[in-house]
Amino acid sequence: MAGIDTALRRTSVLELAPLPGAASCARLHAVHVLHEWGLRALADDTALIVSELITNAAEASIMLPERPPVTLRLLAGETSLVIEAWDSSPLDIEPRQASPEDESGRGLAVVAGLSMRWGCQRTGYRQKVVWAELAL
Repeated sequence: MAGIDTALRRTSVLELAPLPGAASCARLHAVHVLHEWGLRALADDTALIVSELITNAAEASIMLPERPPVTLRLLAGETSLVIEAWDSSPLDIEPRQASPEDESGRGLAVVAGLSMRWGCQRTGYRQKVVWAELAL
């Protein structure tokens, strides 16, 4: 980001295979990184957001024949933490309203409820990032 003092900006990147354990590995990594950065107060919300975003990314990637990796990226600036989940699926996310009987489908609602803002951006036909931003 232009204009941000690099001394005040921290970045962590973790690439994961799209396996069932990807979300728990990403969650553990994120919590440890936030503790290192002195952002313990954000650890619980970040863990939930990371879990939802990486689960969705892994599920999208495991459907592809080559099973490309997914990536977690954490970006901390002076005023916010951005959590990003990258995948290589050509499919866009489809937020939906889960019924009380549904066993899944609430992840993006959780992300929206915990974050200041969130979104999805396609950076190429086979590249997208779903992100959430938390205030510091």
